[in-house]
Amino acid sequence: LRLDPGLAFGTGTHPTTRLCLEWLADRVPTDATVLDYGCGSGVLAIAALLLGAGSVEAVDNDPQALLAVADNARNNGIVDGLSVCLPESAGQQTVDVVIANILANTLIDLAPRLLERLRPGGQLLLSGILVQQAGAVQAAYGDACPLRVEAEQDGWVLLAGERARI
Repeated sequence: LRLDPGLAFGTGTHPTTRLCLEWLADRVPTDATVLDYGCGSGVLAIAALLLGAGSVEAVDNDPQALLAVADNARNNGIVDGLSVCLPESAGQQTVDVVIANILANTLIDLAPRLLERLRPGGQLLLSGILVQQAGAVQAAYGDACPLRVEAEQDGWVLLAGERARI
């Protein structure tokens, strides 16, 4: 995966990004539909496609990030399966996997929106969370998607869970 973050956030070297990439490498379902919310430079969205996801919707509130995602996708030979948009233009359909590598408080605020987009039985992957913030993020997602600490690195955690089946 070749990456030029341009003016967007995310080079792929931060522990939170590495934790997400490791999860994707081991578990992204073939042909899965994926939502990368807060996509930054697009490293997770592009990695998901390169690892076999069927389609990825990359969402960020920074227009510069969306430009970086499109450029990075082209530079990695991604021509199909990727859509990029601002939050207000994001789709409404549910997806198999939701990834959000942002910050804990933002992840808490986004809980209703991210859960709404995740199909029952789908996988939720959250990072950008310090060890001491994990409990608050887990509480925000509650019984709708019980989250466990999947991995930890340098004081950061990756939370993962499956949306409750209705």
